[in-house]
Amino acid sequence: MRGRLGGRECLYVPSCRFGLYLALRRWCEPGGRVLMSPVNDDVIFFVALAAGLRPVQAPLDPRDGSVDTAAIPESVWQGLSAVLTTNLYGNPDPAPELRAHCDRLGIPLIEDAAHAIGSTVGGRPVGTYGEASVFSLSKHTAAKTGGFLTLADPALREELAAARDALLRPTRATAELAYLVRPYAEATVRGLRLVKAARTTMRLLGLEEREEIRMPLRADELARALPAAPALDPFHSWVRVDMHDYRLRPGPGRLRRTARRLERLDTVLAAHREGTALLQACEYGTASAEPAQPLFRVPLLVDDRDAAAAALARHRITTGYLYDPPLDSYAGETFTDPSPAPGPAAWFARHALPVDPRHARQALAVLRAAGIRPAHHPSAVPGGAL
Repeated sequence: MRGRLGGRECLYVPSCRFGLYLALRRWCEPGGRVLMSPVNDDVIFFVALAAGLRPVQAPLDPRDGSVDTAAIPESVWQGLSAVLTTNLYGNPDPAPELRAHCDRLGIPLIEDAAHAIGSTVGGRPVGTYGEASVFSLSKHTAAKTGGFLTLADPALREELAAARDALLRPTRATAELAYLVRPYAEATVRGLRLVKAARTTMRLLGLEEREEIRMPLRADELARALPAAPALDPFHSWVRVDMHDYRLRPGPGRLRRTARRLERLDTVLAAHREGTALLQACEYGTASAEPAQPLFRVPLLVDDRDAAAAALARHRITTGYLYDPPLDSYAGETFTDPSPAPGPAAWFARHALPVDPRHARQALAVLRAAGIRPAHHPSAVPGGAL
């Protein structure tokens, strides 16, 4: 990872969410306000709350879900303590512009690069602009565990390693066994087309807990937890969702499998880049003059997202990583500052269909055969309005 990031110091962490908590605690004073994307995993929202911060939802570009810096009023900039990027599905947020705003205000930039390993912006890898950035090994590598906290200042490595170790929980033999048998259990039940059994298996392993896209907010319980922040334990029931091992010290078997997966990363990125180019050029995509990024998922813009997802599911193509509704609608003003321009984010969340680029040709064939129509944001139409 140091080589990929131009020599930037890297620290292994058991999960991206755990690494983000470490970064937010190190660079942000409790009670501060952190700008983040409203189209984001709700787990990251709860990580920010656990770090003692007030999330502030950013306006987004409806074409790809990236932060729209031009739509952020100066009054919002002036109230911030930090900026947290998302790089949704691997589409880079405008890190050079965000870096400039953070420098102007004297606040840290923290990059969530969970989806963006291999993506670039401004001629540099995503994850090389912030004081800290966090990568996930659960995504492109499919290691289903682990990540890296990377640091602009290598002198901070020892301090962050000590903070990490103080928060880690001991390795559990049962957790290690569940991790090692997971691929075989999933392959068996899916190979037999036992969809209900597959979901039951995932739930037993603590890897799928949501009945809906968003987990239940449990507002009363969350309100009681807030005064205890910054601390992970009061927010554990939210932060652990779909990854119960997020703060466990890794065992040797887990590390060996992760290392093997990471060795094949360049081959995986090449496949993602090829599929991304195909999907972005189709009728549902957002064409770009730039070379294709190796996106983790490509957000196709479809008129009826639920119908499109159902059509793909009939062909055993899973649609995951949906983030609808936006976090300001999900959590309300009790727990977050709403976006100053919420319309584009709501539109994107409703119409974005994240497709694995490795299945690009099959997914396109299914969508076209099902008569799925592309969606066009009103701002792209002359005289249009949201």
